[in-house]
Amino acid sequence: MPLLITPVLLDRRTVVSGAAAAAVAVMRGPAGLAQAASFPPTPRQTAGPFYPVDWSGDVDADLVRVKGEAAQAQGVVTHLRGRVLDARGTPLPGASVEIWQCDAFGHYRHPRGPQEGRDPAFQGRGRAITGADGAYAFRTIRPVPYPGRTPHIHVLVQASGHEPLVTQFYVAGELLNERDGLFNSLHDPRQREAVLLRLAPADRIEPGALLAGRDVVLG
Repeated sequence: MPLLITPVLLDRRTVVSGAAAAAVAVMRGPAGLAQAASFPPTPRQTAGPFYPVDWSGDVDADLVRVKGEAAQAQGVVTHLRGRVLDARGTPLPGASVEIWQCDAFGHYRHPRGPQEGRDPAFQGRGRAITGADGAYAFRTIRPVPYPGRTPHIHVLVQASGHEPLVTQFYVAGELLNERDGLFNSLHDPRQREAVLLRLAPADRIEPGALLAGRDVVLG
């Protein structure tokens, strides 16, 4: 599958790291920028039934704007940033990072999902290629719940020399997390921490937006 996104280079001061929060040596910054002493692998989770089957058209790292649509997607704009690392903490440039999630009304951009009421202004899926420092960045919306699931973002990471990783990111503090079967399949607190997003106001980036950071560690 061709990769369509040019590398995104980030200012490290704005990236909220969280790959190995269980082994944090120092915590700093409003959203928990972490410097970790070890790098446990990000846990694997299911891709679910709605992995995107159509990657044609507008496929980039901005899920909030769709080419040809006058409106912006419904929902709270959220900037998702982080790095892809190996188990030694070495950044992996050129890695492919894909995300997909439901829109603000709980509908996926997928033929098996309900299409009536789906937000046409939400891209639904996106792809980015990590830069020289292993960094990626997406502009999306804060994930929302739908029947049977707590808010989450699906993630697929592929890097040369590593097995592809499919996982899911969850919003820290969501009450529905404790009733979500997939989140609760992670019994180790360190694994839970490795997939949690801590949202912080990001008005300096975009008025009314949120910022979340999550590093991904490939074992």
